[in-house]
Amino acid sequence: MFLALWMWGMLAAVTADGQTDTAVYKNLAAEVQQKYAPDKRSVFFKASIKSDSLIVESTSEAALKEYAQSAKTLKGLKVIQNLLPDSSLGRQTYGVATLSVTNNRSNPRNSAEMVTQMVLGTPVQVLKKEGPFYLVRSPDGYLSYTDRQAIALMDLEHFKRWQTAEKVIFTADAGHAYSEGSVKSPRISDLVAGNILEVKTKQDRFYQVVFPDGRLGYIEKDQLQPYKKWTGKPDPKANDILATAKTMIGVPYLWGGTSVKGVDCSGFTKTSFFLNGIIIPRDASQQVLAGTAVDIMDNDQLSTEKCIKNLQPGDLLFFSASRRRGISGGRVTHTAIYMGKGEFIQSAGMVMISSLLPEAANYDRLQVPTIVGARRFLNNIGKPEITRIDKHQWYTGD
Repeated sequence: MFLALWMWGMLAAVTADGQTDTAVYKNLAAEVQQKYAPDKRSVFFKASIKSDSLIVESTSEAALKEYAQSAKTLKGLKVIQNLLPDSSLGRQTYGVATLSVTNNRSNPRNSAEMVTQMVLGTPVQVLKKEGPFYLVRSPDGYLSYTDRQAIALMDLEHFKRWQTAEKVIFTADAGHAYSEGSVKSPRISDLVAGNILEVKTKQDRFYQVVFPDGRLGYIEKDQLQPYKKWTGKPDPKANDILATAKTMIGVPYLWGGTSVKGVDCSGFTKTSFFLNGIIIPRDASQQVLAGTAVDIMDNDQLSTEKCIKNLQPGDLLFFSASRRRGISGGRVTHTAIYMGKGEFIQSAGMVMISSLLPEAANYDRLQVPTIVGARRFLNNIGKPEITRIDKHQWYTGD
């Protein structure tokens, strides 16, 4: 009702002098976006004016319909709707990451903020092309722009063939693919943990692999695991997650980073789970909405006693920087993995082990006062937002 009354008020303002007021369209776009696409990380919505046309693009059909229905009563512009994926992509609305680590940005330009990364072999939905960039949705539901050389475009048939092909996963921290079955031959690409490639042939010491963009390379056999064997393992336990997390100790903090080359706080937790076959949400403010809550607060203040009593290794801790300004209920801005006995592991400057106990030598006096909650993921695998890779449709095709 409020939105309808607001639009009629704006309509009167526009038609009073018979001129098009672009601010009206922008305000209307802001209202619709707030209703249908409040989180731009998961729902795309954009309204732009070109010549005498208003072009509205979104991954939400409901948002398009409401905006178009409202905007067409305003004078001066022709409304053009575009439900993504964009029709100009033709059948190539799927893709697979081709680089060891891709740098994905908030906008289609190299100077834009890097918001996330994908590792080689990550399947994506391709939504639109803007210049040399593609807007993609990754398996965690995150929207970002990646360079055209970072993904191999595929139609559904090609994508399904990739899904069902025999593959291997790179399990060493880092390494290389070579042009021949010898480490002295020229390198084809660097590799990091979690990279997934198709198998072409097997030799004594090497697998010949196929990159998503068609390149061929050789990788030492002892750095790989058969993909189906890796994905078929039982649900990880806390010691699995923590063992992986500890391999990244000393890795530098990198805003937007989600690989062993560099991680931000939520990229670190996400990577610790991914390398154990589990996909969780990308950002800390999204991760805090998954799993089940663990009681660690007492009258909105952290209770050390409750932490020691209720937390289990593998639980995620969540922090809010607004606490430093005395503000409660602020946005979650940081996350870490609880290890037990009051210690947690986090990416803050670099990956390190800290303590929430004031008497401990590694007490984190900067972060601990900002703790606002904890969530348990490991007993929630299979529930929304905590998905096994071998149960994710984009990886399996089921």
